[in-house]
Amino acid sequence: MKLSKETIEVLKNYGAINQGMYFRQGKFLKTVNSHKNILTSAQIDEDIPVNFGVYDINNFLSVISLDESPEFEFSSNDVKIKCKGGRSTIKYGFCQPDLIVCAPEKDLVMPDPEIQFNLSQDDLKWILRSASVLATPQVVVESDGADINVTATDLSNDSTNVNTLRVGDGNGSSYKMIFKAEFLEKLMSGNYEVKISSKGISHFKNTGRKIEYWITTETGSKFTAS
Repeated sequence: MKLSKETIEVLKNYGAINQGMYFRQGKFLKTVNSHKNILTSAQIDEDIPVNFGVYDINNFLSVISLDESPEFEFSSNDVKIKCKGGRSTIKYGFCQPDLIVCAPEKDLVMPDPEIQFNLSQDDLKWILRSASVLATPQVVVESDGADINVTATDLSNDSTNVNTLRVGDGNGSSYKMIFKAEFLEKLMSGNYEVKISSKGISHFKNTGRKIEYWITTETGSKFTAS
């Protein structure tokens, strides 16, 4: 078995969300951060043959990167990584799931969202870059009913520098949905369909990759229906 470039990219993304990683049999990868603020699921081309845990996914990726095209042979306790055309075999041991933070096996049921819009890759990159340059810890999705704006800001500082980007037409409702910028930085590059529920959860679905994220909104978020 080999892992595609696309699957490796997903695992690198997941390594920035959670140090540990629990793989389940099948064609889906999932991970969640330690505080359960970010849950993500990705469909991959490979079919994972066994359930296993990796204590440090970034270390695992470093081992994989030793060879341009390693092959994997899985057992119940470890995986043998064949390198250099099969002349080198790296035995990499698994860890028990209770030693890492594991994503739930069941899919998250998203409440009916009151807010929906599309966020392009360029707009996502723009707002996150501006949040970094302006040193603003929050990204706010807000509307006065007429427009939907995404704003990089610091809600604890009235005199902070702010970047506001219009991303769509409002639906008559007014709201202010607050996210930590550091959580949105975990999204893989791409265009997204965004859905946000007033119940404190959002869904970001990448339209170019089979990957999606559920991210909680922060305290202070508010929604007023039209």
